[in-house]
Amino acid sequence: MKKILILPIFFLILNCSFNKVIQNHGVHNLEKKQTKLKLNETNKNDIFNIIGPPSTKSTFDNDIYIYIERKTSSSKLTKLGKKKLLRNNVLVLEVDTKGILVSKKFYNIEDMKKMKFDESITEINQSRKSFIYNFLYSVRQKIDDPLGKKRIKN
Repeated sequence: MKKILILPIFFLILNCSFNKVIQNHGVHNLEKKQTKLKLNETNKNDIFNIIGPPSTKSTFDNDIYIYIERKTSSSKLTKLGKKKLLRNNVLVLEVDTKGILVSKKFYNIEDMKKMKFDESITEINQSRKSFIYNFLYSVRQKIDDPLGKKRIKN
């Protein structure tokens, strides 16, 4: 009977890993790779060769490439597996219409903690709701009475 109880406990101990599991998301070693980029010298092809494709890309007057690196680790058993943030880096690159790197901004965890975000709340515009309501109401009336006359039941 003791062997039956000891065997599952033995397998449980063998299967548990005492090494921390580190999960990476995005570009690895972003901080080191971004130092290779030179303003007004590096072009789009160099950026793709050094860092790879961007996590997010936007186009306005110039192209803006956003690269993200996030590294998390599972915490101790006492914290019930809550993830611990090890690295959270963001690189924002702006490339002009000729394909040359114009601007480079690198943000790490400490920079992001310093950022201020606007906490104001946007209120709902009531006139927009009333416009939609009025429009749908008029459509419903036209469907119910296409000739504009209510039918009288005899």
